[in-house]
Amino acid sequence: MRFVHESPPQRVRFASGEAAGALGEEVDRLGASRVMVIAAPPEARLAEEVTAGLPVVHRHDDVAMHVPLAVAERARNAARDRGVDLVVTVGGGSTTGLGKAVALTTGLPVVAVPTTYAGSEATSVWGLTEDGRKTTGTDARVLPRAVVYDAALTVSLPVPMSVASGLNALAHCVDSMWGPRADPIDRVLAAEGARALAAGLPKITAEPTGLAGREQALYATYLSARAFSSAGSGLHHKICHVLGGRYNLPHAQTHAVVLPHVLAFNAPAAPEAEERLAAAFGASSAIEGLHRLRQAVDAPKALRDYGFEERDIDPVVPAILESVPEGNPRAVTAGDVRRLLHAAWEGADPRTPSTEREN
Repeated sequence: MRFVHESPPQRVRFASGEAAGALGEEVDRLGASRVMVIAAPPEARLAEEVTAGLPVVHRHDDVAMHVPLAVAERARNAARDRGVDLVVTVGGGSTTGLGKAVALTTGLPVVAVPTTYAGSEATSVWGLTEDGRKTTGTDARVLPRAVVYDAALTVSLPVPMSVASGLNALAHCVDSMWGPRADPIDRVLAAEGARALAAGLPKITAEPTGLAGREQALYATYLSARAFSSAGSGLHHKICHVLGGRYNLPHAQTHAVVLPHVLAFNAPAAPEAEERLAAAFGASSAIEGLHRLRQAVDAPKALRDYGFEERDIDPVVPAILESVPEGNPRAVTAGDVRRLLHAAWEGADPRTPSTEREN
């Protein structure tokens, strides 16, 4: 066994119902006196409650999915114009991603308060979209200095969005098993994250306002994101980034739909990952365990339900092929991508081999 694993410094505060107090302590610890709060309009009231005691000089609500470059530039200019010394993000992945975009060029520290299970708050990965192309990278400057996790802040997230967001976190776990820099520590974190999500998501659907399932999902979100930040983007995330950037598909739902198809494609060539995931799901196989979980939570099923057209499949295949990461468990051909996308578009059962579906 031989590997190199890096754990970037980041404080994590995890306690339900204590976000405002924990956030205030983190802002004080960082010595900030001119805070910019980023929160999309739907989270505006929640953000005001959580940040009420902070020295806020600007509240920024210009947030968009996939962080368009123009949106990022407006946020960067706002931070500079107001002499901001700390950015606080309150919201999901798009909000956190915008805070990271500000940090990328200004060097400002970020404190993240997540309200979904996106996981962006625990990674050094940034993403920007321009002219239908999403570019991602890693940079230590964008990793939030602190994260304040409060499961009570996710209770208002509707069940369908909670499920999609949780499956996005699960996609981090799966990709962390075979990402380009995946190591044994990443796989341990990812397996525990998958186990906690498999336990937490059905509880959320059964009792949406309860904290037990949401705490499990939020705990798993952090583990999955830490693993993913270290392992790097695998085949699943590369596919979803291309689709999201080019067709502006909803982030979480796209991940939720594509995930089982990538797992079915890669798992036979990655027996160790398959075994770990099967054990995490408590199932005979990884794909069967994921199938049962998706059934239990009524997961998103088909890309055609979210604006992806069948005619879009062939044109996007070359862009996906270009982004396939080195070290994927098996070689990927144009035909493979085409079959995978078609299955995801129509919502086919990934347990059924594509050759059977075609006959």
